Amino acid sequence: MVREKDVCWEYAEKLDGNKVKCKFCLRILNGGISRLKHHLSRLPSKGVNPCSKVRDDVSDRVRAIIASKDDVKETGNAKKQKVVEGKSTVNVTSSRSLLTVEATAPTPVVAKVYPTVMPMPMAVPPLSSQENAEKNIALFFFENKLDFSVARSPSYQLMVDAIGKCGAGFTGPSADMLRTTWLERIKSEVSLQTKDAEKEWATTGCTIIADTWTDNKSRALINFLVSSPSRTFFHKSVDASSIFKNTKCLADLFDSVIQDFGAENVVQIIMDSSFNYTGIANHILQNYGTIFVSPCASQCLNLILEEFSKVDWVNKCILQAQAISKLIYNSVSILDLMKKFTGGQELIKTGITKPVSNFLSLQSMLKQRSRLKQMLNSPEFSMNSSYANNPKNIACIAVIEDGDFWRAVEESVAISEPFLKVMREVSGGKPAVGSIYELMTRAKESIRTYYIMDESKCKTFLDIVDRKWGGQLHSPLHSAAAFLNPSVQYNPEIKFLVSIKEDFFKVIEKLLPTPDMRRDITNQIFIFTRASGMFGCSLAMEARDTVAPGISLYMMCMNVCICTSVRV
Repeated sequence: MVREKDVCWEYAEKLDGNKVKCKFCLRILNGGISRLKHHLSRLPSKGVNPCSKVRDDVSDRVRAIIASKDDVKETGNAKKQKVVEGKSTVNVTSSRSLLTVEATAPTPVVAKVYPTVMPMPMAVPPLSSQENAEKNIALFFFENKLDFSVARSPSYQLMVDAIGKCGAGFTGPSADMLRTTWLERIKSEVSLQTKDAEKEWATTGCTIIADTWTDNKSRALINFLVSSPSRTFFHKSVDASSIFKNTKCLADLFDSVIQDFGAENVVQIIMDSSFNYTGIANHILQNYGTIFVSPCASQCLNLILEEFSKVDWVNKCILQAQAISKLIYNSVSILDLMKKFTGGQELIKTGITKPVSNFLSLQSMLKQRSRLKQMLNSPEFSMNSSYANNPKNIACIAVIEDGDFWRAVEESVAISEPFLKVMREVSGGKPAVGSIYELMTRAKESIRTYYIMDESKCKTFLDIVDRKWGGQLHSPLHSAAAFLNPSVQYNPEIKFLVSIKEDFFKVIEKLLPTPDMRRDITNQIFIFTRASGMFGCSLAMEARDTVAPGISLYMMCMNVCICTSVRV
C-alpha cells in the first residue's frame, strides 16, 4: 500500500539524505518530516528548536496533526490487546461491545476475560449548545486536515447560518450528492451569473487579471480572472512553462484571452511583475487603442516597503528586532513568559511578504515595549539566568533597554503604516481604483508631515515612492477614477483635483474615440463637478461618503453615458 504524502511537506524542502529545510526560517533539520513538525509546532521537544518565523495558523495546524496521530496510535494499541488461553486466541474488540472469540483449534475452549479496573473519570462540566457545535466544527477541521484560514471564507459563515435555520435533525449532503447533484446545480448557477456579468461588461467594461504562480512541479502557471464592478470570476489557468520567457508567445496568449471577452469590453489588464511587463504592455497598447495596462498594485506597494527596509538605519532596526524575537522564541520558557506578560499576544506578525511581515512585527513590538521591559526586570526572567547571561543574548537584552532602538522602531512604523494601509485597501477584495490615488497622496503627505524638520530623510523616502508609484503603479485610470469619485470631487480639503483633470480627459478620449460620444459626457461632467441637477439632490449627497464610488455615481445619475465613463 502506498503511504499518503504528508501534508506538512508543503512547509519544507526535502534535501539529500534525511534532511529537510524549513520554508519559514530556512533552518536545515536532520530527522525528516517528523522533526520538522515539532519544529513548526513550537512544542517542547528533544533537540528541536522551535521555528521563530512560522505563522500562527500553520503552527496550530501542525499541532492538531501531531495530536491526531498520537490519538490514532493510542487507539491502535488498545485494539491489539489479546487474551491467550491454551491453543486459542481471543481478540477483544470494541465494535458494538461484542466479544469475538477466534479459536485456532477445533476443540471448544472457554476464554477467561478478567475485569479491568478503570479509574474514576474526572468531572467535566457539560458543554453548552454553542460550545458543542464549535467543538464538532473543530473536529471536522482536524479530521480532514483543513487549513484554519478556511474559517475566514464568507461561504463558511453562510453555511453555518443556513444549517442553524434548518434546526435539529438536519442531514448534510452525501459525498455522491456533492459530486453529482450539487456540483451540477452550482455549475449552472455560476454559468447564469457569468451571463449576467457579460451583459454588465457592455456598460461598465471589465478588467482582466493575470496572476502567475509556481506549483510543486515547478510549472509556471498563469491564472486569468475577469473582474467587473459586481463580481470577479475565474476564467482559466494556463501552463506557460514552455513560453514564459518568450514575449511573442505570451503576447499571443494575451491576445486570445482578450478575444474571449471582446476587446471592446476590456478596459484594462492587470499583471504581476513576473511577466516581461514592458514587452507585453507595449504589445497590448500598440494593438488595442482602448485598453490600459497596469501592474499589480499590491506588488508595487510591496516593492516600496522592500526599498524602505533597505535604508541603512531601517535595516539595522529590523535586524535588531529579529534578534530580540529569536532570543524569545528560541526558548520555550522565555516564550511562555513573554506571552504571560503580553496577555497571550505574539511578538512576530506574518504578512503576505517578508517586508510586510518585518514592518508588522515592528508595530507589534512597539505595542509591547513596556511589557517586554517589565519581563526583563521580573523575577521569573532572572530564574533563567543561564539563558539570559549567555554572551549572545546579553546584546539583545541591551537593545530592549536602548532608547535609540525604540526611536528607530517608532520612526519605521510611522513611515510604513500609511503604505500598509494602502495595501490593505487594495488587497481587501473591494474595487480600489477610485481611491488609490487619494490613498497614495495621503501616504506621501504623511511622510512630508513626519519629516517636516528633516528634509534629507523626507527626500530619501519620497524618492523611493515616486520611483515605484510614478514609474510603475500610477495609471491615468487612477486619476480618472479619483476625479469621478464623489467623496474626492466634493471634498474641499482635496488639493489635487486640478492636476488629475487632464488625465481624466485623456482617459475619456481613449475610451470614447468619437466626438459624438464625448459631447454628452462633457456636458454631464460640467453638471457633475458643480453638483447641479441630480448630482445635488439629497440622495446623491448622502451617498457621497457612504457608498462605493461606482454605485454612488450610478445613484446620482441613471444615464448610459455617465455609466460608460464609470467603467474606469
